[in-house]
Amino acid sequence: MSLSKSEEQLMHLLWEQEKAYMNDLIAAYPDPKPAQTTIATLLKRMRDKGFVDYTQEGRARQYYPLVEKQSYFSKQMKGMIQNFFDNSAAQFASFFAKETDLSKEELESLRKLIDREIKNK
Repeated sequence: MSLSKSEEQLMHLLWEQEKAYMNDLIAAYPDPKPAQTTIATLLKRMRDKGFVDYTQEGRARQYYPLVEKQSYFSKQMKGMIQNFFDNSAAQFASFFAKETDLSKEELESLRKLIDREIKNK
C-alpha cells in the first residue's frame, strides 16, 4: 500500500520529527499551512493504512511512524522499477545515469559503489 502525495508530505514531516503532536506537524508545514481538519483526516487515513499510530496523552495525541523511511522508499523504488523499467534495475540505472544531471564526481562515486557491490557478491 502506498501514500497519496499529501500523505507522503505529512509522513516526511513525521519521519523528521519522529514523534509529534498535531500542532508540531502543522507548524512544520510551509505557508500556507493546511487546516487542522485536513491534517487530522490525513493522519486518520495513514493510521488506517498502517503507516502511523499515536499515543493518547490527555486530550492530545502524539503521532509516530510505524514504517521506516528507508523501508518505504525501498518499496516505492522497487515498484517504480517493476512498473516503468520491466523489473530491470539495469534499465533503471541506465536511465538514471543518462537522464539526470550528475557530475563526473557523482558518476565516479556511483561506479565505486557498484564496484564495491560486485566485490561483495
